[in-house]
Formats: sequence, structure tokens, C-alpha cells
Amino acid sequence: MDMNSVNIEEIVKQVLQGMTGQSVQSSVAPAPKATGAIPKTARVAMLTGIEKIELQEYPIPEIGDGDILVKVEGCGICGTDAHEYKRDPFSLIPVVLGHEGTGEIVKMGKDVKKDSAGKDLHIGDKVVTCMIFKDNPDITMFDLNKQNVGGADVYGLLPDDEKHLNGWFSDYIVIRQGSTVFNVSDLDLDSRILIEPCAVLVHAVERAKTTGILRFNSRVVVQGCGPIGLICIAVLRTMGIENIVAVDGEQKRLDFAKEMGAGKTVNFKEHKGIEALADGVKEAFGGYLADFAFQCTGSPVAHSNIYKFIRNGGGLCELGFFINGGDATINPHFDICSKEITIVGSWVYTLRDYATTFDFLKRAKGIGLPMNKLITHKFSLEDINEGFKTNLKMEGLKIAIVNK
Repeated sequence: MDMNSVNIEEIVKQVLQGMTGQSVQSSVAPAPKATGAIPKTARVAMLTGIEKIELQEYPIPEIGDGDILVKVEGCGICGTDAHEYKRDPFSLIPVVLGHEGTGEIVKMGKDVKKDSAGKDLHIGDKVVTCMIFKDNPDITMFDLNKQNVGGADVYGLLPDDEKHLNGWFSDYIVIRQGSTVFNVSDLDLDSRILIEPCAVLVHAVERAKTTGILRFNSRVVVQGCGPIGLICIAVLRTMGIENIVAVDGEQKRLDFAKEMGAGKTVNFKEHKGIEALADGVKEAFGGYLADFAFQCTGSPVAHSNIYKFIRNGGGLCELGFFINGGDATINPHFDICSKEITIVGSWVYTLRDYATTFDFLKRAKGIGLPMNKLITHKFSLEDINEGFKTNLKMEGLKIAIVNK
């Protein structure tokens, strides 16, 4: 893998400078140096079989001049992790999962000076990673008319190799030269754990905005109130969009959707058939269908239904399918053509979205959205199998593995 062919720092620095009109400077004071000696070995939570994670111990490798050694503080369990844990759809076993992670720099190569946004990096700083980019010139993070980041790699979904410390479900992780890394020392641990899933929704809303339909006074329906749908509501709310209706089948999640900014909710279990459900959404909007819809469930049936919630000339962003969830049945004439629906798909995020997400989290906190309540369960690395089982049972929202 050639991770040196793209100068990520310079790309992001130029993007952010273009957005602000000012040169990028460090806004975070140098963190104090980390205390405590670095051990010779580290544990990783290796997925060795279907629904089987084993703690394995490996020597901490020497880091190169452009590498960073990070002591892991926490990492969320993503739906993608859960799919890999349950049936290995990506054929990665054995693999150290975890890509929603964050931690503290404990060692840096001599060539490491700044992060991917131009901020200074020091021992003791708190960091997150984004994508690992390959030598594909079409993957330019500020030009979405080319390719998206589907061809990039990510820590936590890398095949096991001689370093082993490749995922955030571990004691330490080696961030290799050419990777993206961001200094987020000004955010608390829970906020840092939420950066990756929040970036998914920042990107989705940016994709939705390209249609020209999503505006301040838009009527917006969000279908699915798991972590993705709830964060979607929060992103919309921080943008000033207030007329939001949430659709789900679990009342507890619908109640939380209101805390996150939804004005009304619709429980699909209380409506028999799609026409009745569409009428319920329409009633929630005061007799109108939605101007724009976000489909966040990953359910083909839900995708088939959502067109009925959208007005003629409205828009749809589909972001629920991170793996092959099966085919959806729609009627192209009635669902798309005669209504002239504008549809965009959304897939993960870009570097620009990551930078935006840091400010989103601060803004959400500033207006009182309870983002920290999204993390409902925290497990130690020793109890990671229990954490995954809790995730699969849908007993909470965001499940996190937190190191003491």
C-alpha cells in the first residue's frame, strides 16, 4: 500500500484555507507530555472467528520516522463492526476491528510535526484518524464530482499483518506514515468517540444540500432512529432546520429523537400498511408531505416505503446501506418519475466533513443537544464480546469500548 503518494496535510490545509480565507494555524495549545512508560507489548481484540473475539498480545513495533504510536482511550462499535463480527461479509478474519476510535499520542517519529489540518502535534495530544488514501488521483477530498472514498482503507478494517496494532479495539494503535490524523484535544472523550459516526451524517447532509431542495424551512422526515438517524436529526437541527419528523418502531428511540431536535414522531407499529403510515407522516407535518427525506435504516422495505412520504419535486438521501442489505421494490413511474424526486446516495465522509464535524459537535453541545446520551453502554476491552452482543441485541444506542 502506497500511503505516501498523497500529501494529505497539504490538501486539507488548502481546503480549510479556502473555506476560511485565512491560513490554518494551531488553535490548541500544546498538550502536556504523557506520563508513564510505554510497555513492550500491547493487547489487541482479534476477531478470530464468527462472533469470537480473543485478546491477543503482541510486541509494540518500532515506529518509523512518519509514524505515531497512540494509546487507545476508547472506540465505538459501528454497525459495520457488528456485521463483520456476525458473519464476516468482508472476509477479513483474522482482524482487529474498531474505526471509531481515539486516544493519546505517546510516541512520534521525527518527521511528524502537524496533523492533517495543519495543527501542531505533540506527545500527549488527543487524536482521531480518518481514511488511509491510496495512490488514486481521482480520490481528491474536495471534488465530489470525481470518486468518493470507497477505494480508501480505514484502521479497524485492515487485514492483520506483522504490526498487528491495526484497529482501535486494542491498547495501542500504530498510525502509519501517510495516514490522516487530527488533533482533537479540545473535545472530551465521548465527543471524540462520536466523531466518526457524526462525520457520516455531516457528509449525508452536505450531499442532500447539493439537490438545492434542503433549506431552513424544509419539512424533513428522518426514517430510522438508531444512532445514525438520531445524529442526522442533530445535524439538521444545528443547521437551523426545525420542522423534522422522525419515523421508527421503538417508542424509546422516538422519545430520544425529540430530545435531539425532532418536532414530531411517527411510530410505524401504530399504522397498518404503507398508505396509513404515509398519512401519519402527512398528519405530523400538518397535512403536507415532506420536502426532503433521509433513509437511515438499511432496510429494503423501509427504502421502498419512504417515497410515499415525499412531495412532488422533493428530495431523498439514502445512507442506510453500508453493506448489501438486499433489493428494494419500487415503482419507478409513481415513486420517482411522475413525482420528479431528486435522489442522492451518501457513503461515509471526506476529510472536509471530518473538519466540519469537530465544529458540529461543539455547536450541538452549545445548543443543548444531549449528544453524550447517545453512548448508552461502555465496556472494557476484556468484555468486548459482551459489548458486541449488547449491540446485536439492540439493547442500547451507541456501544463503546473504553480503556481504563
